[in-house]
Amino acid sequence: MTKTREEQGSLDLNGIIQLGMAFGSAKILLTANELDLFTVLSDSGPATEEEIRTKLGLHERGAREFLNALVKLGLLSRENGRYGNTAAADTHLVKGRRTYVGRFLSRSNSVLYGAWGGFTESLKTGESQIEGHGDDNMFKHLYRSEEQMRDFVAMMDALNWAVGPELAKAFDWSKVKTVTDVGGARGNLAATLIDAHPHLKATVFDLPAVEPAYEDHIGGLGLKDKIAFHGGDFFADPVPTADVVIIGHVLEDWSPERRKQLIKSAYDALKPGGTLLVYDPMLDDELSPLNNLLTSLTMLVVTHGGSEYRVDDCRSWMAEAGFAETSAQLLDTNDILVAGIKK
Repeated sequence: MTKTREEQGSLDLNGIIQLGMAFGSAKILLTANELDLFTVLSDSGPATEEEIRTKLGLHERGAREFLNALVKLGLLSRENGRYGNTAAADTHLVKGRRTYVGRFLSRSNSVLYGAWGGFTESLKTGESQIEGHGDDNMFKHLYRSEEQMRDFVAMMDALNWAVGPELAKAFDWSKVKTVTDVGGARGNLAATLIDAHPHLKATVFDLPAVEPAYEDHIGGLGLKDKIAFHGGDFFADPVPTADVVIIGHVLEDWSPERRKQLIKSAYDALKPGGTLLVYDPMLDDELSPLNNLLTSLTMLVVTHGGSEYRVDDCRSWMAEAGFAETSAQLLDTNDILVAGIKK
């Protein structure tokens, strides 16, 4: 297992310089994704620098360094002067793959990268660097056009495709019949759970604007007999009743008051003996890795009041809502899963 920087001890001068330039590595990946480099190479096979420059419309100045940097980053291979995708790039960065994370990277490039440029200001003011991301209208702003909505919910799939298998094995689903995924977008997480546990029936609860994307995705998977869509506002409308309610990558977007409200709504929706499953990159001195801290700071620059939160706080909110028993575990995705059982 690779040691963290904390475990390795203090950085030397070279390590500090590399860390200060880490944004360059990020931008190389984001730009390669923006140019569809990995999809082009998947379609055409390995290609020379000149062939890649012609396909992508790149100037010769910087092109070779760009490609060789991607080799050093583990995203491209180079053999006999020809560049091709590594296994990781072919799995996660080629359009059309179910494991494609390019939509998430596209949002990182167009929104998050610029927002982090205002990080110092956010630390001083506590305010988001994204216009229109007020507490009450963030998702209305995101969903102001169907195209933008589809881009965002597809981006969410890039995050939850890895969580689904983890959730499928981290909880005992054998006695569960129904599950509601709050803020479930296109239904990708629900589909992954049903792949692993075919006896389940699921409801996706999200804003009505998301339904067309759900229809296309779940219809394409042939799962409309297993997964239903329920349109509504989870701060204004009741959560659909189920044996298990999931709130994943949702509470981080909102203030503590909103989080408590949503957890109470989930409690009210659960059948007696039912379970609430909450997962986020939560903060815990023993469980959470550096990634969770970075995610929390990202929420600082892109949301009004959002952040990651402590595991103990989540368990406290559950207890306040009436949950009799809670537990927490770290998933391989760096999310921490907190479960609460209704009396």
